[in-house]
Amino acid sequence: MFAQRTWGGAVRRVFPQVADIVYSVVSVWISSTMLRNWPNSQGYWRQADVWAYVLIALVYLPLAVRRRAPLAVLVGTAACTLCYFTLGYYHVVVVCGLGLALYTVAALCPRRVVAKCAVGSLLVLLWGTRLAEPGIGPLSVVFVTVMVAVLWVTGDRFRRLTERGERLAVLGEQLRLEQEENAQRAVMAERMSIARELHDVVAHHVSAISVQTGLAGYVFTSDPRTAREALDTIAGSAHEAMAEMRRMLVVLRQGAERAQEGTGDHDVTPGLGRLDQLARRVEAAGIPVDVRITGAPFALPPGVDLCVYRVIQEALTNVMKHAPAANANVAVHYAEAAVRVRVTDDGQAPVLAGITGGPAGHGLIGMRERAGIYGGTVTAGPGPQGGFEVGLIVPVPRDR
Repeated sequence: MFAQRTWGGAVRRVFPQVADIVYSVVSVWISSTMLRNWPNSQGYWRQADVWAYVLIALVYLPLAVRRRAPLAVLVGTAACTLCYFTLGYYHVVVVCGLGLALYTVAALCPRRVVAKCAVGSLLVLLWGTRLAEPGIGPLSVVFVTVMVAVLWVTGDRFRRLTERGERLAVLGEQLRLEQEENAQRAVMAERMSIARELHDVVAHHVSAISVQTGLAGYVFTSDPRTAREALDTIAGSAHEAMAEMRRMLVVLRQGAERAQEGTGDHDVTPGLGRLDQLARRVEAAGIPVDVRITGAPFALPPGVDLCVYRVIQEALTNVMKHAPAANANVAVHYAEAAVRVRVTDDGQAPVLAGITGGPAGHGLIGMRERAGIYGGTVTAGPGPQGGFEVGLIVPVPRDR
């Protein structure tokens, strides 16, 4: 297929040049034949000789390169035609050569140049009308005038169409580049979304596993029961992390609908419906969590539901990482057209400074980016009563 396209492109490039060469050679042959065989019993024209055939060749052969040097070809053709007319040879056989040269200039050159060339060509052709047979001189004048006008208009029309095609080609290229840029931006946005989701999934479960691993190692010989419970919690966290990552892969490969398939609890997209399970997992890591839900609960859009859940999860993850001895409180309030969340702890605020900057700052950035998708806002900082506080407000338009 590639070879066919290459061959076709080569043919399109070479064909015009070959056509011009063939036209030039055939025109010389036809014009010479007409000059030799045209009856001249009345002696209207000078008898054909070597110079007549040389001038015919000089009129037509340069047309083989008319597209490369249109002005030079027109000037040379007009000069040879003028000499031909001045010497008084049969005039009709060279008119087509000058006409094609004028059309080429009109099709390829600026209008101000074409106007001068058209006037010059018309003067040369009018000089040739003196050789017309008696009685048709005025008709010859009208004919060459109309011919020059038609060639001028036709060539100018072709030039404008060519310029329009070039502009369209440029616009098409710009559109293609814009589409590629938009596609790259979409890919980057998708990568950021995936990275944010992976961070939220992995960071929470790894933090819980890290805490439980330390606990199990500490009491492994002194309190085997507690160590066993810690290992069970580790296994549960790892299992849930794998389930959520598997859900993400299903979404990436086959769309969100497949992510809802399955019968296990881990196949369900996380949301506030799993808030109690999240709290129990954090409590198993040694951090008491008090969950309070106020207002009149209503169904949230899936994206908003996941956003709220992930923000709470990330806030509790930071409590496990930076304040392992603290108590955490999660307050969810269903307002008239918004959901408000507040996650607080009673740890030491300076220890939690990492959430707003440095390597740990990716968590807060992810929260804000996730909330920003749905028009929400996230705040984070020391709480009024000490400790640390993360707040989230997400608008939820509701049908009345």
